[in-house]
Amino acid sequence: MERYGQVLLIAMPAFLLLVLFEKWYGRIKGKDTVRNMDMISSLSSGVTNVTKDVIGLAFVVLSYPFLVRNLALVHISNDFLVYVIAFLALDFAGYWVHRLQHVANFFWNGHIVHHSSEEFNLACALRQSISSIVKTFAIFLLPAALLGVPADVIAVVAPLHLFAQFWYHTQHIGRMGFLEKIIVTPSHHPVHHAINPEYIDKNYSQIFIFWDKWFGTFQEELPDVPPVYGITRPVRTWNPIRINFQHVWLLIQDAWHTKNWKDKFTLWFRHTGYRPADVVEKYPVYKINDVYHFEKYNKPASTALQTWSWIQLLMVLFFISYLFGNIAAINALNHFYIFWYGGFVFLSVYAFTDLMDRNHTAILWECFRGGLGLSFLFQQNDWFGASTYLPAVTYILGTYFVVSILVTAWLVQKHRKEDMRVQHAL
Repeated sequence: MERYGQVLLIAMPAFLLLVLFEKWYGRIKGKDTVRNMDMISSLSSGVTNVTKDVIGLAFVVLSYPFLVRNLALVHISNDFLVYVIAFLALDFAGYWVHRLQHVANFFWNGHIVHHSSEEFNLACALRQSISSIVKTFAIFLLPAALLGVPADVIAVVAPLHLFAQFWYHTQHIGRMGFLEKIIVTPSHHPVHHAINPEYIDKNYSQIFIFWDKWFGTFQEELPDVPPVYGITRPVRTWNPIRINFQHVWLLIQDAWHTKNWKDKFTLWFRHTGYRPADVVEKYPVYKINDVYHFEKYNKPASTALQTWSWIQLLMVLFFISYLFGNIAAINALNHFYIFWYGGFVFLSVYAFTDLMDRNHTAILWECFRGGLGLSFLFQQNDWFGASTYLPAVTYILGTYFVVSILVTAWLVQKHRKEDMRVQHAL
């Protein structure tokens, strides 16, 4: 946990700079693929995912260490070969986990956030799930376990394997010659994110494209079929926490409302998007039928709202950077502090993205979040030991929380007046 947090302290600024570079590069090239509010939503989704991982919000049903202890047939001694096998095994497992997430209703909920952006860019690569808190897929690492790949090697290689999937989420790199036959490229992966009938549920591979070619799920990008991005039941929100649980909430509602008792128990494992016939008729949900003619989610966003959203995102990045750099010290203060801190981060993201959606409830969430932050300062007369580095931290953050509540209240009131003017005009 602590080691992963230290790795993220280096990775996060690098990813942020690359995302901003893509925005700048797209503008000067006349092909801007990054919408501002969509980018902030993607970055905030990345924040929630890494926070969940670092504070350890996961329950393992079947662990890889258990498999390797009980099933290993051999133990490879060559260090280089062990790491190569580990990487290949993770990629093989990643293909099948990814494929399962796309074809089964329940497992789609753990992946929907990654496809929720209606753009395709580096930022959308950071949209990763917080809803997959039950880890059930170690069985797909069975080949590595049989070969005796140590668990600590998997632990080292897994983050590298994940980070290596970032770069090909861009529209600014064309075809890559002979590499197209070996690795996943920025020509292959847009197909995977597309909702065109020709492309949907194709190209599951994560690093090596040959898995798709071997298992019959490969689709080349067609020159006359430009990819259209998103999901067929659009999420219509910038709030990554809401996105993470929209699909499973729909499944719960469908299971409750359907009169078909068989569907109540089987809809979870039917094909992705399946809904019982009686529920579809009585409780319809908007779905894109013509992928070439639909309106992207794009709530009005003033300069003030966009600026404030960036300020809030940067503050959240400051908060989690402090967390990742001081996990041991925070744990030493109180074992429960790390979970309170994680809850504060989630609440912060929910509050400012609710404001991005122009919801009037944003002020309630912001008051709750600001109140929680102020209670930490009052209880500790500190911010989780930060006064060691900055003696005035209590006064600085106290002022920030109060100002944040006031600015949010002003923006909510501004949005309410604007919405009323629009209604009167109609």
